[in-house]
Amino acid sequence: MLTNAALGTINHLLSGEDWARERLRAFAGQTVHIDLASLKLALEITPQGIFAAGDKNVAATVSVRLPADALRRILTDRNSLLAASQISGAADLAECLGFISRNLSWDAEADLSHVVGDIAARRLVSGGKQVLQWPGQQAKNLALNLTEYFTEESPTIASRQDVAAFCAEVDKLREPLDRLEKRIAALESSSR
Repeated sequence: MLTNAALGTINHLLSGEDWARERLRAFAGQTVHIDLASLKLALEITPQGIFAAGDKNVAATVSVRLPADALRRILTDRNSLLAASQISGAADLAECLGFISRNLSWDAEADLSHVVGDIAARRLVSGGKQVLQWPGQQAKNLALNLTEYFTEESPTIASRQDVAAFCAEVDKLREPLDRLEKRIAALESSSR
């Protein structure tokens, strides 16, 4: 059941991208094994440039081992998913799959518009993006609040203005100190 769902999702994404299917057609008949925790997929590339269920007992042309948090990464940071994946096998097919993975995107709004209409789809996708951005925004707000607390309310950390004022005072003292050091050096050399 999970295999069919994953296969349907991948092929749905490929169905809207002629360039991706064209690249895959060159590898028709070759197999790709994808390993994600307990989900193991064996896929065969068809002459149409999509995937069909393959035989798990057939040696894979390319094997892809995805990290355990692959589903989260695919929604939030696809580049880190590709970096954390382990790919082995034929270099030309692996490069093709990597290129397609980096450049293939899901038009969720278009798919949702068939079900709920254009306006609702736009609002749902926009809301989904805000939900995905929420943790990062909250972390940023927390960091700003902690910075303000430690610099203003409980000055454990010096504020930027205090550090700048301190540096300015040090710069003011540097020139007279240099003159004093030269006078001391001159007095020491003349007393010898």
